[in-house]
Amino acid sequence: MKTLLTLFSFFILIACTSAEEPNVGEPAKTKDAVLVFSRTKGYRHKSIEAGKAGLLKLGQENDFAVDTTENAGLFTTDNLKKYKAVIFLSTTGDVLNDQQQAAFEQYIKKGGGYVGIHAAADTEYEWPWYNQLVGAYFLSHPSQQNAEIEIVDKKHLSTKMLPDRWKRFDEWYDYKSIVPGIKVLGKLDEKTYKGGKNGDNHPFIWYREFDGGRSFYTGGGHTDESYSDPQFMAHVLGGIKYAMGRKK
Repeated sequence: MKTLLTLFSFFILIACTSAEEPNVGEPAKTKDAVLVFSRTKGYRHKSIEAGKAGLLKLGQENDFAVDTTENAGLFTTDNLKKYKAVIFLSTTGDVLNDQQQAAFEQYIKKGGGYVGIHAAADTEYEWPWYNQLVGAYFLSHPSQQNAEIEIVDKKHLSTKMLPDRWKRFDEWYDYKSIVPGIKVLGKLDEKTYKGGKNGDNHPFIWYREFDGGRSFYTGGGHTDESYSDPQFMAHVLGGIKYAMGRKK
């Protein structure tokens, strides 16, 4: 009986331990890997699951491993150093505690990469360093509708495949606390939809080097369909490559 109880306890321990680990995608031929973080403490986007599936597919097709998690406990110095970039996939609210924030700051300072998708801007409003990293905070949005993004820089890996005016259906964020140092790649044309609040200068896609690392943000990605759209995913892939430090 003691042997059976010991075995039962062992398997329970293994199960609990496994629950703390990230979901691991297909192994990559290189050592490059990214961590997709999708914890939500506010509104939860239904498209997160489609986003995770789309990012796993990108990794399989482009030779980098993709781990997905909602466990903030994985934000430690030892764990984060495994990754070339960390992707905040429509995170919302206060998702990291002080210790986890400090570990993530050190990760970026040592040359790590950050990718923010959509509601990553609706995250960590009380953490000024994160405002600098993500580039702006969410302010509001009108109803989902068609709109046009004016691509103002097509030399970047994330925009070189896009048309000069990118027409899409999505949820169009307005922003506040916009960081002056961001390098804008695409601006929303508020004349092409109803309800925009940022005016003629409405950044929607941007990047920057910050605090030793690299940051890329795209405002798109509210809908499930975004993550099966080849053009949108090629755009996201370019942002990931930039954050990872790849040149092409």
